[in-house]
Parts: sequence; C-alpha cells; structure tokens
Amino acid sequence: MSTQFLTISPSPHIHSGESVNKLMYGVLIALAPALAVSFYVFGLGAVIVTLIAVLSCVFFEYILTKYLLHREPAITDGSAVITGVLLAFNVPSNLPWWIIIIGSLVAIGVGKISFGGLGNNPFNPALVGRVFLLISFPVQMTSWPLPLENAWQLADAATGATPLGLIKEGLSTGKPLSDLMQEVPSYVSLLLGNVGGSVGEVSALALIIGVIYMLWKKIITWHIPVAMLGTAFIFTGGLWLINPEKFADPVFHLLTGGLLLGAFFMATDYVTSPMTTKAMLIFGAGVGFITIVIREFGSYPEGVSFAILIMNGFVPLMNKYIKPKRFGVKKNG
Repeated sequence: MSTQFLTISPSPHIHSGESVNKLMYGVLIALAPALAVSFYVFGLGAVIVTLIAVLSCVFFEYILTKYLLHREPAITDGSAVITGVLLAFNVPSNLPWWIIIIGSLVAIGVGKISFGGLGNNPFNPALVGRVFLLISFPVQMTSWPLPLENAWQLADAATGATPLGLIKEGLSTGKPLSDLMQEVPSYVSLLLGNVGGSVGEVSALALIIGVIYMLWKKIITWHIPVAMLGTAFIFTGGLWLINPEKFADPVFHLLTGGLLLGAFFMATDYVTSPMTTKAMLIFGAGVGFITIVIREFGSYPEGVSFAILIMNGFVPLMNKYIKPKRFGVKKNG
C-alpha cells in the first residue's frame, strides 16, 4: 500500500496577485500629480532635485546591496525610486546637488541597507535622509524658493518663509495671529500649490488626488491617514477655540507643511507601519498628536518627519501586542 504524505507550506496560503513591483509603481502613479505641480511651481530646480535624488538612491541601492549585503540587487522593484522621489519631496528645490547625494546615501545606506534591505528597515528611509539633512545642513534645508519665481531659469531665485515658518516666527516676536494670517497665502493657494515649501508638499489638491487613486486601487487603507489627520484636526481645533490669537485654525494646519504628504505617502509605508487596523489607528493618532505638539510647542515649525520616525519606533511593539486572537484560542472564563 502506497503512503501519502501531507505537504504543509508556510503562509501566505491565499495569493492575491499583488507584487512588490505592482504596489510600488502604483504609489509612483499616485505621486505623479504632486510631482507635476512641483515641476510647474518650482520649475527646473524641482526637476534637478528629483532626478538627482532618484538616480542617487537607485545607485546606492545597487552598490550597497551587491557589495555590502552580497545579494543580487533588485533596483527594478521601484522601492529605491520611491525613496528618491519622497526624499526630493521633502527638501527645497534649490538644495545643492551634493547635499542631495549625501541625503540619498543616508536614506538608502543607513535607513534601509544597514537593517538588511527592503522589508527589514524599521524607519522610513526617505525621512531618515531628510531629518539627517535638516540637522546637518539647517540653513540650506530651510531656504525656500518662492513659487513661480524664475522657475525655469538656473539663476538664484528669491526665497522666503513657509506659511508655518512665518506664523512661528511672527508669534515669537509678539505679533497677533490675526495680523500674521493676512501675510500667508490664501487657502485656495495652499490647495492649488502657489506657495513656498518643500518640493512635494505645496499642493494639497494634488496629494488628495494621489491618495484617492491609492484608496481606489487598495494600495493603502484609510486607517492611518484618517487617524493622523483627524487627530491633528481635533487637537488644533481645540487649541484654536481656546486661544484663536495664538493658535491657527485646524484647516490651516491640514493644508500647510507636510501633514498631507506624510499622512498619505510616508506614514502608510508598508514596512514601517503596523499590520492590524487597531494598531494603524493608534499609530496614525500618535503621529498626528506628536506633529501638532512639535508645531505648536517645539522650536521647529514642522514636525511631521520627527513624528513619523518616533512612531516607527513603536511599530514592533504594536505588532507584538496589538493583534487579534489566534484562531482556536478560547476566551477567558
């Protein structure tokens, strides 16, 4: 009599047809509207910054994977390209080329390869590079070109403060918020992108179009963005109601800085965000809360990058302790 063997294979047991390549290039498609707006607003500077960041990230991904990890590089999966685009989105369009290359090396080498490559990094690589540059080159990283100012010329463009920076600086000198709000761009300008800032954060509408595409394609879920933006809205709304002459209204906070960019494209990173929906909600709420604490009570006018990296550090604990009961486990009592 013949013996039949039962073959047991590891999970996943159900395959959806999704792949790393498909998901990564889906994110790149979602980033396209914001990228197009940045090219229009900041012109040649945004193009150069983006190209250098992407090429540098792909180069360092190849070199470090091949000669440090001794593995065959998979630069066609799109992950290094996304890191490059997001790094470019988080820096000014007039950033010197050599600083961009340093940021790319830190993002890929320190933020990703040092932990074992794609799927092993606990922190978002693009934000690791961005925060390193902000701490190391604070002057260059906070010189913001004005929009539509000699956009397609290589000549030095005029620079100015971001809306968040203008409010932070003005309040520190004792100016009332009502006067400062007259100096910042209108909400329509913030929505469309006619404002200074990092390359990819200027147009709220373009970012919203991108996240609608990702939700439609089920590339991400709503939990982290809604929890993050909802917490920021409620927190800033409460502060605004308490003292409207010191704290800006919640709509202003949602439309300015990197809050939308972070909520849609960086806090939702597959590797560095929690796995369960409950943990995602806690993670998003934590990022939103820390962002507003830094914005309103810290020395930096923006806090999204720091908030996401801080909450990235809690993800392993969330994945360990915030998870559904295993199938077959009896309830107590």
